[in-house]
Amino acid sequence: MTDLEHTYNYTYILRCGDGSLYTGWTNDIINRLKMHREGKGAKYTRGRGPLTLVHLEVYDTKSEAMRREAFIKKLSREEKERLLEDEEWKDRLSDIGLLYTDLCAETASSKEDLV
Repeated sequence: MTDLEHTYNYTYILRCGDGSLYTGWTNDIINRLKMHREGKGAKYTRGRGPLTLVHLEVYDTKSEAMRREAFIKKLSREEKERLLEDEEWKDRLSDIGLLYTDLCAETASSKEDLV
């Protein structure tokens, strides 16, 4: 399987416009962020925009991503904020063929829309 055919699984944290944090997982991070920003994502994030991706972790399996999501959700607010201090995840995006700008575009529906 080539890197282009590989499906990654992601655990992510969004900072909502009201300052709250939302943690989730997906196997299509670009589409999931688009859905959140269009108000079609998780019920919690609807009406809480703007939404900013503040943390992203990449896993090979769905179970790893879901396990990490559950772990993060159990952390205290203070522990989550400490986790967010590490922004090295942005530098590792190129390892999986993404750019930080791919994840920040408000209206892009896919990576190709940004080229």
